[in-house]
Amino acid sequence: MALCPCGSERDYSDCCQPLIEGGRKAETAEALMRARYSAYVKSAVDFIIASTHSTQRANYTAEGIEKWSRNSEWRGLTIVRTEAGGPDDEDGVVEFIARYIEKGQTHNHHEIAQFRREDGDWSFYDGEAPRPQTVKRETPKVGRNAPCPCGSGRKYKKCCSA
Repeated sequence: MALCPCGSERDYSDCCQPLIEGGRKAETAEALMRARYSAYVKSAVDFIIASTHSTQRANYTAEGIEKWSRNSEWRGLTIVRTEAGGPDDEDGVVEFIARYIEKGQTHNHHEIAQFRREDGDWSFYDGEAPRPQTVKRETPKVGRNAPCPCGSGRKYKKCCSA
């Protein structure tokens, strides 16, 4: 028994392999996303291209996909969130993080992927990096020379920030 690379904790032969080899169709956008990740791990270039929306395939080459697939050590997939993309939907969004090592450097590929149905089957349409979130402070910023908020009577720089 070999666990599926997609992180489902299921056997590969019961999870993504049937989708990649054409024995079963993805029921949800997330299932297709997981199968596409597994296809990168397994260098299943034909599946990656076939599961890309026909209007977007010109943006990808088999050589580029295979090079990235084979030159990377795939370390795991995390599904951050999904929107729609269910069995009765026509569109869906899957935000994910794919971890891999390439040329000795660890990378986290964080993407918000759009999926659409084409001829009844799910396909990857497009993806974008998430926008950085603005952090808002709940309390005012304490200056280095301000009294320490812990009440010690000392300057912040000499107390809790040290």
